[in-house]
Formats: sequence, structure tokens, C-alpha cells
Amino acid sequence: MKATLAPSSLISLPRQKASSLRSPSLLINSQRPSSALMTTKTASRGSVAVTAAATSSVEALREGIAEFYNETSGLWEEIWGDHMHHGFYDPDSSVQLSDSGHREAQIRMIEESLRFAGVTEEEKKIKRVVDVGCGIGGSSRYIASKFGAECIGITLSPVQAKRANDLAAAQSLSQKVSFQVADALEQPFEDGTFDLVWSMESGEHMPDKAKFVKELVRVAAPGGRIIIVTWCHRNLSQGEESLQPWEQNLLDRICKTFYLPAWCSTSDYVDLLQSLSLQDIKCADWSENVAPFWPAVIRTALTWKGLVSLLRSGMKSIKGALTMPLMIEGYKKGVIKFGIITCQKPL
Repeated sequence: MKATLAPSSLISLPRQKASSLRSPSLLINSQRPSSALMTTKTASRGSVAVTAAATSSVEALREGIAEFYNETSGLWEEIWGDHMHHGFYDPDSSVQLSDSGHREAQIRMIEESLRFAGVTEEEKKIKRVVDVGCGIGGSSRYIASKFGAECIGITLSPVQAKRANDLAAAQSLSQKVSFQVADALEQPFEDGTFDLVWSMESGEHMPDKAKFVKELVRVAAPGGRIIIVTWCHRNLSQGEESLQPWEQNLLDRICKTFYLPAWCSTSDYVDLLQSLSLQDIKCADWSENVAPFWPAVIRTALTWKGLVSLLRSGMKSIKGALTMPLMIEGYKKGVIKFGIITCQKPL
């Protein structure tokens, strides 16, 4: 089903068999040892070995994500500022390197996401916000300033958490915004704490998508809004059990650089939310609206300043730069989708 790509568009998704959500491959790192899946089911100790391998792989993924952002966040901030996510552009727009349009587009991504979820500036109920996968805190500071809300951001990267707190202090927002190292799958918050649960491009890093969604729902207050903006693979067609081999190979190559586990589709997220009886579930495909983003990042990397900063940043940053064309290929071929999924927790 082709989605309308206007900002206000909704995708009406049929219920699909979300086989990937039950597959062990979604629960462990895509770089897991192959022996984890080769263990036989007949011996009970074999299942223990699978569990141990999966646990070890998840821990390795968590460490890899933290190290990746420890190394690359400074480079991103130097070149692109404090919003570590795609920009939102009008379809077929062209943002040149000399334009400030790409940074404005990143702010617009926040605004469009809030609007899509029905969270307006007049919304008086937004008092507490959690930013799950906060980067260096750009979204948290923006939302705190917009709504006068208290925002707490969590990240696996100690470097990001420290930088986010430093920026909050520099902007006189420390009384409203704070950041800490924490796992999105085991959030250190009480049930029903937040009026807005915000996840901007962090879902793709989650090795257990079902647990991730359950945690978002758990910490949301009754009546609270949940916003998930994330990289997805395309929805499977009727009768398809998996992506085509060439599609999976493309995603696997991206996973190795950006420390991603198995991908899922937008419809998989919808299925998960429906299974938890969430209300007002909406989703959209914004792939066309983010199309100018990766070409703009590549053009930035190819400037003298970008190249010097890239070399100074380290090997993870260099590998990330070399993988960017694969993201463009994935979008152009329709394998990668940029999805937004929003819902409301029942009162």
C-alpha cells in the first residue's frame, strides 16, 4: 500500500502476520555469532547456550552503540549542531550546502512530529517528558522551552549525557532539563510518569522491539502521548515472509557500521501497539520528506572542514561516512522507510 507523503498523511495498515516480531533475529544483534542460531532444540542445555549467546550479543551491541556515539557525537555537533536526526523537507525540495535549510529542517522535524501526534503549543497537559535516545539533548531542550515542561533524556553514551547537561546549563535550562545514562529497555522511571514519551530515531537501535514498545507504554502517564520516529524496512506484501536476500544484505551492511540489530517495519510497530490496546494509533511514511537529508550530510563531509573533522574523529566516523551512500540507496530502492508512529495511552 502506498502511503500519502504529505505531513498530515496517515497510513491505514491491515493487520499482518508480524513474524519478524517473534523471530529470535529481532532480539539479538545482527552481528551475533552464527552458532546462536545453529544450536539444536533437542537438548535443554542447547537452549541455555542460545540464551547466553543472545545475552552476550545484546551486551556487545549496547557497548558498541555507546562507543559509536562517544566517538561521533562531537563531529556531528561541530558540523550539524545539536539535533542528531533527519530534517523534514517539502517533497522534491533541494537544500544546497550553503543553505541553513537543513538545520531548520531538523527543527521542523520536531514540530511536524508533535503536530502529527496532536500535541499543540496550547497543550497544557505536557508537564513531564522523557526523551528516549536523547543524543546531546536537542529535542529535550527544544520541547522544554516550547512547553515549559520538565524533560529527562536517556542515552547509552556517557559522552552524550555529559555534553547534553553542559548545553542545558549553558542555555540556563538545568532546572528543566537533565540527562543520564540509561537503557531504553530498562528505564529507571516509575510507571505512568510522563505526559509525552519521545523517541526520535532511537528505535532502530533496539534489539527487542516488543520490550522497547512496552517500556515506552509503561512509563507513559494515562492519557499520555507516545511518539516514535524511526528507521524501518518496507512493509512486507501479502504472502511475504521476509525481505528479499538483496534487501537484507543491504540492511546488514548498514547494521555493521551503525550498530543496529534486526530491522522491522512500520506495520510491525502498529501491531505491537494494537496488542497493548493503545488508542489513536497513527503512522505515516515520511521517506520522501527526508530524501534531501543524506545527500546534504555527504556534501558536508566532503568539505575541507568536514574531511579534517572526520579524520580527527576516528575510524567509526569514517566508516559511518562511507556507509551513507547505502542509506541513500536503501531509500531510493524503497527498502528503507522513515516512519512515524504515534498513539495515546488510555486513561
